[in-house]
Amino acid sequence: MGRPMAEHLIGAGHDVALWSHTDSKARELAAAHQKARHCATPAEVGEFADCIFLCVGDSAMSEEVLTGGNGVIEGIRAGAVVADCSTIGPSTARRIAEKLEARQAHYLDSPCTGSTPGARGGTLTFMIGGEETVFESVREYFLCMGTNLYYCGKQGMGLHAKLSQNLVLANMLQGFVEGIVLATKAGVPPELMYEILDNSAAKAGLISFKAPAIFDRKFDAAFPLKWMRKDIGLMLESGREMGVPLPATGLVHELFGAAVAKGYGDEDIAAAVKLFEEFAGVVVKR
Repeated sequence: MGRPMAEHLIGAGHDVALWSHTDSKARELAAAHQKARHCATPAEVGEFADCIFLCVGDSAMSEEVLTGGNGVIEGIRAGAVVADCSTIGPSTARRIAEKLEARQAHYLDSPCTGSTPGARGGTLTFMIGGEETVFESVREYFLCMGTNLYYCGKQGMGLHAKLSQNLVLANMLQGFVEGIVLATKAGVPPELMYEILDNSAAKAGLISFKAPAIFDRKFDAAFPLKWMRKDIGLMLESGREMGVPLPATGLVHELFGAAVAKGYGDEDIAAAVKLFEEFAGVVVKR
């Protein structure tokens, strides 16, 4: 997702400093655009930028890039804003924010939804936590990459909103996987079952988006299954911290974990269906 997000910022006329765990990606993008420059470390990005966006896989990666050795914090300017678009733990976000504030910089937890297609199309939805005045000062940059911006409140609230959204998504996906496998095992054609769902109270954007890919056996990752499992773990962690039981979500976490263990982690979340196909001895396809 990071590359198309950066490309939208460049396309809007902004000077953009680029760093990636895979250095060749940053070099390639910088070479292709006059208003882009390659940085060897996150600290160099901090020295260059007034607003730093990052989108990485998990909490440990975010802390490493921002506050680790050669991290953004080592070069960041006073008054600069870090907008972390990663889905990480709210407690991790607050810890990072404290460290940046000690350097007179600002931190916004800014997770996004829309997956790779949304990043490419510039139609991401962002959920933002932190100081509202800080968010408003960098709103124009968000609008280069997304169409819906939701200010959710104090530090961590953007992440709480994102995790709640993904909780519903994960449980909905599990329900669809079980239902479509059950119908297929019974002999109901999958496409007929999908049409029925699409014309009932069970109609859902997730099903409309993922069902055709399952039927065509196309599991290229728009949102990798391993990252959804990671997000579910963060949901459960937040639930424990706040005393909110999440029993169904706990079961989905274990089931998605089993699918990752089977080797489907780098495939799209829709690949969760494969585990249940194996259980049932059927394949959901056209």
